[in-house]
Amino acid sequence: MTLSLRQVTVRIPLTPGRSVHAVTAADLVVRRGTVHGLIGESGSGKSMLAATVTGLLPKRARMTGEVSLELDDRTLTTQEIWRSRGHTVAWIPPSAATYFTPVRRIGPQLVETIRYLGTAHDPVGLVTRVGLEVTALQQYPHELSGGMAQRAAVAFALAGDPALVIADEPTSALDAERAAAILRLLGDFAADGGSVLLVTHDLTALRASGICTDVSVLHASRIVESGSAETVLGSPGARYTQDLVAALPENGLLPLPFRTPELVNLPADYRYGLP
Repeated sequence: MTLSLRQVTVRIPLTPGRSVHAVTAADLVVRRGTVHGLIGESGSGKSMLAATVTGLLPKRARMTGEVSLELDDRTLTTQEIWRSRGHTVAWIPPSAATYFTPVRRIGPQLVETIRYLGTAHDPVGLVTRVGLEVTALQQYPHELSGGMAQRAAVAFALAGDPALVIADEPTSALDAERAAAILRLLGDFAADGGSVLLVTHDLTALRASGICTDVSVLHASRIVESGSAETVLGSPGARYTQDLVAALPENGLLPLPFRTPELVNLPADYRYGLP
């Protein structure tokens, strides 16, 4: 199973002559059995790239380029991937508790998800797989801690037996221990033959987990560097990646020398460090 993005560009019209440059000429490959990290500052376009893969772009968005998913027996086109959301491709949202129906217990919601997706999973088996107590099925979303809600979101994502999981900031607002637990779950999914695109700005947790095989760095809607996690995070080649890594607490918390530009009508020749 291989996810491929080829020259994917997304524009979101605002007013005549003004549009958000959400993604620009993105090339990306996520291989089977791997966790591929997508990193960058807030506002760089990471979540929009993830939404492009899952078909969750705003209605006004316009995409060019190609997204394809190569399975064992066939290759899915962009539209086929979008139609298979929940089955072939699953999405784990940030701040998962806010995505559950607040007035229904987790168990009935998970039962409904399994029924809709048409799989034979048992809710008890799914929550046990992600490290939750069975009693979580009887709880309302507001009764779950942040870490429990993220684990529940992983269980919901696994309900459709996906080949690919898109995890959008799954460790946001979690402490280091809970963040590490969520990343281990994603690493286990990849070790079992699945694939994960991990969107995150939490480089400290990502590096500590060691789960990423490959990493791509996004800045101002463009992928500025891709490669093995060891190379990109250990010996980055792009100036932006170097500054991003230098901003980590363990590297001195050095501030980024240039501001992230607004993505509205971004010049075609924009590069990091240019005014």
